[in-house]
Amino acid sequence: MTNEIRGTEGIEPDQKEATRGVSLLIGDPKEAILKLSGPMIVAMVILAAYNLVNAVWVAGLGSDALAAVGFVSPIFMAVVGLSNGLGAGVSSYISRRIGARDKRGADNATMHAMLLTIFVSVALTFLLLCFSEPLLVAMGAGEALDLAVEYGRIVFAGSILVVFTNMAYAILRGEGDTTRTMYAMGGGSLINAVLDPILIYWAGWGISGAAWGMIISLLLVSAVQIYWLCIKKDTYVSISWRAFALSRDVMRDILGVGIPASVEFLLYSIDAIIINGMLVRVSGTDAVAVYTAGWRVGMMALIPLVAIATAEISVAGAAFGARRYGNLSIIHNFSTKLGFVVGLFMAVITGLFAPQITAFFTYTSESAHLAPTMIAFLQFMCLFYPFVSPGIMSASLFQGAGKGLTSLVLNALRDVVLITMMSFVLGITLGFGERGIWLGIVFGNIVGSLLGYLWARLYISRVKTMEGSWRHSAVS
Repeated sequence: MTNEIRGTEGIEPDQKEATRGVSLLIGDPKEAILKLSGPMIVAMVILAAYNLVNAVWVAGLGSDALAAVGFVSPIFMAVVGLSNGLGAGVSSYISRRIGARDKRGADNATMHAMLLTIFVSVALTFLLLCFSEPLLVAMGAGEALDLAVEYGRIVFAGSILVVFTNMAYAILRGEGDTTRTMYAMGGGSLINAVLDPILIYWAGWGISGAAWGMIISLLLVSAVQIYWLCIKKDTYVSISWRAFALSRDVMRDILGVGIPASVEFLLYSIDAIIINGMLVRVSGTDAVAVYTAGWRVGMMALIPLVAIATAEISVAGAAFGARRYGNLSIIHNFSTKLGFVVGLFMAVITGLFAPQITAFFTYTSESAHLAPTMIAFLQFMCLFYPFVSPGIMSASLFQGAGKGLTSLVLNALRDVVLITMMSFVLGITLGFGERGIWLGIVFGNIVGSLLGYLWARLYISRVKTMEGSWRHSAVS
């Protein structure tokens, strides 16, 4: 899908033709979800493949290095989560403005997104560089502390690049352009995958090489995104001071989705920190190494579901902005069923090839002893994948409709309350140890996702009643 805009030279921003992405957003919702999620799946698969490759290269440095990355990952994912969460607010607002055929409002939201990028990235960089080591100590990094600090400080110094690239992705997704997002994410991941072995082993930088590979790739991606948005200027939304009017209402609307969505991602990191702590308590740092590597496989298996959910935010936002509330039921049901089928397929593939997947992480004498446990972990997670769909699709529906707080409550219930509580009860209270913690993750996800699905269906019934009342009033 290209974003060619013909005949736009010399035309005012609010007169610019709709791109193909915008046309998709306001068209058939099922087609929009399929076509918008496709490029996102490709991009995220490449990104997750890089994460796996990165873990493979780091595993060659020994289990302490792999555990060090595991301790830094929840903190780094909090940064990614904050930028992705704010991006969800931007995407939701832009798509709702597009649905309401208010291009100037979408342009104004884009400028507000740039201001958020500057403020958030400066604050994050300062805080992380000052407090990362005490936090890693508190997380129980132990023997892996020095490596974790070495890796983390480089990664955290690049926080501005993480925030900017994710915000730019959100702007493009908000206008239905997931193809360019695919190009940028995929290209950056491939560059990173090439740089890792060169910097880790050939240059002899060790774990620092893995961090620098990521920073360099983010710099290149940022340059491409700046070219698209500020130089080539063929996107539907425009980065222009002419369209900017600082608005408390716009910022409140963006943050009304963005802050709860950011907290949701933070919950994932908090959940990972708690799980890591429980694993260290019952089985030591080797259990964290297994969880870190195995969860990267899990995240790759879940990528198609995340891509579908990401597309759902923009499609639901456009439907909500256009007051086509009846489409919300179609969007939610279609996304949930599609995600369940995909999750079931990924579960079968992971279960069948668990030994072969594990071999990529245990190819050295330092990490070979992790193999039997990692195979078992991957097979346990097969029960996790299909039931992610009802929860994640319901949360995305609420984000698209601008109901960020509801999405936050659902995810907090699933991740913080149910998953961690069940993991603690099964793993520690009942003494089932490491595998009890895995079971807690699975059962907590199933219960939380089903509750989220029921909540979404009740909300859809309510807004469909509102649509009928609104149409009746319009006719009268």
